[in-house]
Amino acid sequence: VLLHSLPFHNIASSRFILWDVSFPPREGDSLLNRDIMGRLFPNDAKRSFHHRMFLEPQEKKRSMKALMVKQAKKTCSCTPAKVKDYVFSFFPVLQWLPKYKLREYLLGDLMSGVIVGVLLVPQSIAYSLLAGQEPIYGLYTSFFASIIYFIFGTSRHISVGIFGVLCLMVGQVVDREIQRAGYDLEPAALSVLTDTAVYVNTTISPVNQTLQKLLCDKSCYAITVGATITFIAGVYQVAMGFFQVGFVSVYLSDSLLSGFVTGASFTILTSQAKYLLGLDIPRSSGIGSLIATWINIFRNIHKTNICDLITSFLCFLVLIPTKELNEYFKSRLKAPIPVELVVIVAATLASHFGELRDTYGSSVAGHIPTGFLPPRPPDWNLIPNVALDAIPIAIIGFAITVSLSEMFAKKHGYSVRANQEMYAIGFCNIIPSFFHCFTTSAALAKTLVKESTGCRTQMSGMVTSLVILLVLLVIAPLFYSLQKCVLAVITIVNLRGALRKFKDLPKMWHLSRVDTVIWLVTMAASALISTEIGLLVGVCFSMLCVIFRTQRPEAPLLGWVAESETYESLSAYKNLQTKPGIVVFRFEAPLYYINKECFKSTLYKQTGVNPVWVKEAKKKAAKRMLKEKEADSSGNQTSISMDFVSEPLGFHTIVIDCCAVQFLDTAGIRTLKEVCKDYREIDIQVLLAQCNPSVRSSLIRGEFFKEGEDHLLFHSVHQAVDFALDAQGHSGTSTSKN
Repeated sequence: VLLHSLPFHNIASSRFILWDVSFPPREGDSLLNRDIMGRLFPNDAKRSFHHRMFLEPQEKKRSMKALMVKQAKKTCSCTPAKVKDYVFSFFPVLQWLPKYKLREYLLGDLMSGVIVGVLLVPQSIAYSLLAGQEPIYGLYTSFFASIIYFIFGTSRHISVGIFGVLCLMVGQVVDREIQRAGYDLEPAALSVLTDTAVYVNTTISPVNQTLQKLLCDKSCYAITVGATITFIAGVYQVAMGFFQVGFVSVYLSDSLLSGFVTGASFTILTSQAKYLLGLDIPRSSGIGSLIATWINIFRNIHKTNICDLITSFLCFLVLIPTKELNEYFKSRLKAPIPVELVVIVAATLASHFGELRDTYGSSVAGHIPTGFLPPRPPDWNLIPNVALDAIPIAIIGFAITVSLSEMFAKKHGYSVRANQEMYAIGFCNIIPSFFHCFTTSAALAKTLVKESTGCRTQMSGMVTSLVILLVLLVIAPLFYSLQKCVLAVITIVNLRGALRKFKDLPKMWHLSRVDTVIWLVTMAASALISTEIGLLVGVCFSMLCVIFRTQRPEAPLLGWVAESETYESLSAYKNLQTKPGIVVFRFEAPLYYINKECFKSTLYKQTGVNPVWVKEAKKKAAKRMLKEKEADSSGNQTSISMDFVSEPLGFHTIVIDCCAVQFLDTAGIRTLKEVCKDYREIDIQVLLAQCNPSVRSSLIRGEFFKEGEDHLLFHSVHQAVDFALDAQGHSGTSTSKN
């Protein structure tokens, strides 16, 4: 009787079942029918009831014209609702500010904003030296960046402001342009040139652009260069957001960024060492600047200012232990101890009342004006000089900002829009560049402080900007007597996090040796060559590592896990079984032009049969047999030759597991065709299993299958093995069990 209408639970609970088996399984049979038939007739299931899975592919509309028209209509359509959505998405503050919960959020935002502002004031002044700028410009930068990110940013927790690595990169460009403009000439020579230029015709162009603008001194020209490169970097970042090319950041892996930051930290430390010793030496730039700087330091070590050296030592004694205590007791402290601000206040008072500048010749910060300077556009004539330098600055800035935004959003259970973050950090550079500012991005250390002190929304950034505004309007001139060596100590102490990465190397090596090598290469290149070239070397090296790993991937033979339909690596697991006459091979990488030869050689090595060699051996044996016949040689020798020609190879089927093959190119398809053809000529069939839709589509487009042969493509290894056993059984070939 046919039981098509009987529920499965009734079938499963019955002791005796009658089934109409007069017809073989058809394409329309349900999987349930096939499953029950396999259970009822286990001995015949493998031979009579193996089946194909009939999957009907989705119809894909590939009309590029229709797609472009649809996208154009979607983009160009303008409705009030769409305009509102666009404005609200472009200005996130309009979304979250009306929903601001005053009682719940205000206290945490106030506390975190004030604490970050207190920490940011000394760091802004210190990092200004790193960027080759006067202290006031660092305060401007932090002030404007906090306000603009408040308007455009989607992350509630990151702190946008001055970042040491970007300051270093900006400072290197500033120093180079200052030297080109002639501002680093000896004072006497510069005075002669200036006096001469006053009386010569203004149409005469001085050498090396020394006298571009007589009213703009060295510090004025430095911020002009810094603002120009900041403007260009911001334009790049906004363009990345507009064209949605944020995928560029995927090439900057965590190990690469970490190595780059650590390598740049060595360069930062080196650039600040001269301030610790009170040395007045030119700043080295270009390839090998780290080594050149240390050579200059040791050449002038006898000129060390003892007052600056003692001050630096005392500041280290205070800052390092207090920083360690802050970190050790961060779970107990409601807010970190603002030791940097305490050190700056104490050092300023000591320098002022001790008259360290006049008595010992210590280098001090100098006059810091109050208020704001009138806005000024970047120097458009400088854009060709700095456009290339702005590319790595823009990429590093948005990569760090986006990665920190996503990390803290995931931690606190909300979402950020990477595209909007690129707009935000781009405008944090474009708009402030008109107000005497330099490049900014998110900074991990200040973000961690902001999060740990109760930050709830972007309002915290506005509070931080108000703290800096108070300093700009009232307190800034009081730092006149602050020694530069104190600022250098603050900068160096803040590098501890990056330099501590060396302690993580053993753990990183244990997790991934490739990532560790990428970290070491990027770190060494960034420190010893230059920061920009180091970043490029790191990206190229990490991409080469990916290529090398796909060029020679793992390619094991597989064995059957008993009482299952699973096949796993014979080299990785014990007690796996092999089917007689069948070899299962897995290639764990895409098959493309780079690794096609590796695929063939590994397959031949693992199976132990090179079909090309077998064919050549058979041809030679056939020729030898023919010669022996022609020479009327003995029948014994002829039989030996015949035995060699008909020697069995030990298996009749190769199943290639393609589950790890993400894609095929034309070279990969051609390689598969060659392999199947070569093995077919020595009576070994090749079956493909577990190909993803992309690979199947490539095989069909590449005419891999002859007409009527597409059934040799299987959806599982187990299905392919069953097919091979069934086909061999029907052909009458006897197999012996291992």
